[in-house]
Amino acid sequence: MSLILDGSAGVTFPSGSGTQAAQSKVLQVVSGTIQTQISTTSTSFVSTGLTASITPLFSTSKIYVVANGVFETTTSGNFYATIYRNSTNVGNATSGMTQLNSQGNWYSNTMTYLDSPATTSSTSYTVYYRQGAGNTAYFGGDSCLCTITLMEIAQ
Repeated sequence: MSLILDGSAGVTFPSGSGTQAAQSKVLQVVSGTIQTQISTTSTSFVSTGLTASITPLFSTSKIYVVANGVFETTTSGNFYATIYRNSTNVGNATSGMTQLNSQGNWYSNTMTYLDSPATTSSTSYTVYYRQGAGNTAYFGGDSCLCTITLMEIAQ
């Protein structure tokens, strides 16, 4: 297997130079869970507390985020969910990454996002949510395990 040692960029592996260094390999996986119910009447995104942090091995790596949770509202109306990288909403500032319409029904929702944080510093990903039309939005529950999984993908 060949490698390139550069004083400014560190050690890099050319594409396809071996199974450990080939592109699109998962380098590490971390996850977080919560199993409590929270609610909000906010029309601005608020944290659900469902979070995980990862320290990428390479600044060229991508982070694949998979978040799953359950949502419900008290009246007919939309609620929105999104993923934040540290303090940045990686979805749309208003509608986030997903919009659901519910009234008294729990909906399981999965969001996925492929991020390019361009860092080797610890990076946190957190699920945020908000209500949409004068209602109360709920996230999680005692009988529901909500999860977020982060996978570092070599590039």
